Amino acid sequence: MLSRPHPGEAIKLVILDRDGTINHEREDYIKSADEWVPLPGALDAIARLNHAGWHVVVATNQSGIGRGLFDMVSLNAMHAKMNQMLARVGGRVEAVFFCPHPPEDHCPCRKPLPGLFQMIGQRFGCDLEGVPMVGDLPRDVLAAQSVGCEPHLVLTGQAATMSEAELQDLRRRVPDLTIHPDLSAFADFIVLRDRRTHGEDAPVATHMGELT
Repeated sequence: MLSRPHPGEAIKLVILDRDGTINHEREDYIKSADEWVPLPGALDAIARLNHAGWHVVVATNQSGIGRGLFDMVSLNAMHAKMNQMLARVGGRVEAVFFCPHPPEDHCPCRKPLPGLFQMIGQRFGCDLEGVPMVGDLPRDVLAAQSVGCEPHLVLTGQAATMSEAELQDLRRRVPDLTIHPDLSAFADFIVLRDRRTHGEDAPVATHMGELT
């Protein structure tokens, strides 16, 4: 069961991108619940974070709405499917924050701008300084950096096609960046570090795979 913070205790919050981080991406956008397919191990990774006391929220650009490719009913159906599948493995996403606008609208909530993250901070009443955020695109980690989040990149989704030179350039732009093979490796990294911080005996994480 997900633990709630005691009065005066800071909430343990993790922010995840959606497409390419939790689920497979499509070049023609994910337009329906049928097209929403989780990446291997991603739902179990979220459940492991939950069981370690972390509250998981999603921050995602969904310009397909603004482009007229799908509507809010379809988006809600995608997230209902995600939550149903998560429930089967004991996981939960607390909330999904999304920007429905295409780039030409210059919406302040569209990553890499910080609007979605500011909404998360307001919703949970917390400072985002040091809050882990993980995504598969430079815009994810740049948005995270802009609000003081701890930036993490997973080499799934679009990041899987980034060259070493592109990754090195991103490391220069985001000096605190940590790179992981996938969401499972990120979850193991966070959970193991948290246990060590609190002086708990930590078993070996079988999915560990941080890249430096």
